[in-house]
Amino acid sequence: MTKYKKNGKKLGVLGGMGPAAAAEFLRQLAAKCPAATDQEHPVVYMIGDCEIPDRSTAIFGKGESPAPVLEARLRQLCDMGAEVLAVPCNTAHYFIDDFKAALPQPLVHIIEETVLAAQRLNTEGAWMLSTHGTRASGLYQKYADKHGYTLYLPNEEQAEKAQQAIFYVKAGELDRAGAVTKALVEELWRERDLPVMTACTELPLGYAASGLPLDREVSSIGALVDACIRMLYDEVK
Repeated sequence: MTKYKKNGKKLGVLGGMGPAAAAEFLRQLAAKCPAATDQEHPVVYMIGDCEIPDRSTAIFGKGESPAPVLEARLRQLCDMGAEVLAVPCNTAHYFIDDFKAALPQPLVHIIEETVLAAQRLNTEGAWMLSTHGTRASGLYQKYADKHGYTLYLPNEEQAEKAQQAIFYVKAGELDRAGAVTKALVEELWRERDLPVMTACTELPLGYAASGLPLDREVSSIGALVDACIRMLYDEVK
């Protein structure tokens, strides 16, 4: 049995986009870490800033850019002692990509990690469900092209259903989010039988409430958690 030991690096998490997604990220991190005691878990610094301007709105040029706040908060986490950074919001990475190279500490990139997780699950491609902003930004398409992976995008009507599920999660209406997600995913599977990438951090919560098989989902939250754990633990030989 492979054993792991934490390497002492401290994780900085920028949450609040939305709050339920960040809470789910921390829950999965605690559940998945190879730890048997409190002390074997990593030290986590978190800023939950729910006042960061809406990312999708800004991508469409209809609102204030969140970029200055995102960069300031990530630098604040580094000042607090974080040595690995994570942002459980896919759409925010549209703005983060512009300054991530200048950050004092490495950022675990949720979009790239989700694409790689999907590729490991199914080399033939996957459906991508996301916010309108992430879809329009081309972020997932860019990272999929980088790794030679095929993404399948829902049509406009289906994309609107995904956005509706996201709104329900943000409003705390998980039953309604699950119902919308179930109907949408089953419709997609009738078109093409491929795994579904929940490429917005609210969507894994909607998928979890849908009753759909978990082994057919590539969760962006799960992919980010797994990648962070790889950064925070070393294999003991």
